[in-house]
Amino acid sequence: MRETPDRIRRLPEQYFTALLARVAAAAAEAGEPLVDLGRGNPELGPPEHVVRALAESAARPDVHGYAPFAGLPALKEAIAARYREVYGVEVDPAREVAVLPGTKTGLMEFALCAVERGGTIVLPDPGYPDYFSAVALAGAQPGSFSGFDAPADAMYLNYPSNPTAAAAPAGVFAEAVDWAQRTGAWVLHDFAYGDLVFDGRRPQSFLSAEGARDVGIELFSMSKSYGMAGWRLGFALGSVELIRRIENLQDHAFAGIFRPVQEAGIAALTGPQDSVEERRATYERRRDRALSALDGLDARSEGTFFVWFRLPGAATVERLLVEHRVAVAPGEGFGTRGAGWARLSLAVTDETLDRGLERIAAAFG
Repeated sequence: MRETPDRIRRLPEQYFTALLARVAAAAAEAGEPLVDLGRGNPELGPPEHVVRALAESAARPDVHGYAPFAGLPALKEAIAARYREVYGVEVDPAREVAVLPGTKTGLMEFALCAVERGGTIVLPDPGYPDYFSAVALAGAQPGSFSGFDAPADAMYLNYPSNPTAAAAPAGVFAEAVDWAQRTGAWVLHDFAYGDLVFDGRRPQSFLSAEGARDVGIELFSMSKSYGMAGWRLGFALGSVELIRRIENLQDHAFAGIFRPVQEAGIAALTGPQDSVEERRATYERRRDRALSALDGLDARSEGTFFVWFRLPGAATVERLLVEHRVAVAPGEGFGTRGAGWARLSLAVTDETLDRGLERIAAAFG
């Protein structure tokens, strides 16, 4: 039998694949139809003009060859314009922007491009499970965040946070920049949910902190702001050196992104932006309903399309799934500090959310 390479053996079980399998198995059991509030899969698709741009581009005969490996210059200019207009950040589209086939790819590429084998990458706990996959793929060691005092080679930040739905605390980006400058480490800020903030908050980019682009990058996802999750399009922005390394890696690993997808991305970024606010407001409205239904359970959400709540007493996610036919994501899947907590998704229809909240309230009532 041929031996599996270490880099594959190092990879942890893919958390969301395992979660989906458990939910699918429970759904197949006899009983009331299962309500799935465990997935972070946006149910609100992209605006009509974005879909139309994709279709019109794909119908042209000149778009089916290889697109430029580094991405369309017009797409880089479009995301740079958004950063200037929405986040108050100036970036050089030619040198400080990389086009990615989805920001999950960027999570992996950062680890590979920033840290040598055996280095240490500090991760949020609780945090997005695929951060561990990136660390493992790079042959690095994970470190748990406990403040800006530990020596390390890199750090992942994520605000608004998946799974805790916390917005960026005041001063956290400036602290991260100071830490990176003192230690010589790199910082990655996962800004996937950046536009989905509640209670009058404004989106806050890591790159707005002085010196940030010298010590790290930020990942911007088209999935959450524009409902383009399956389109696999995102960006890395910031450090000229890291952007150069990422584009070099992608030159070897990919042959560009389908041009119509990039042109649809341009349409999303430069066209009407009302859908972004409508999407944010929809999730805030659902957040309000969830917090009301979970009153007394230490439930919280300052942004994203999730609610993070503490399980009372001896309650478990498994009991919710088996006894009450409602699925939520177990907190321990996001890190050791997530034990005793659960993540609930708002990325479902209003009807599905209400049905799931009724079952959770009945379980804990």
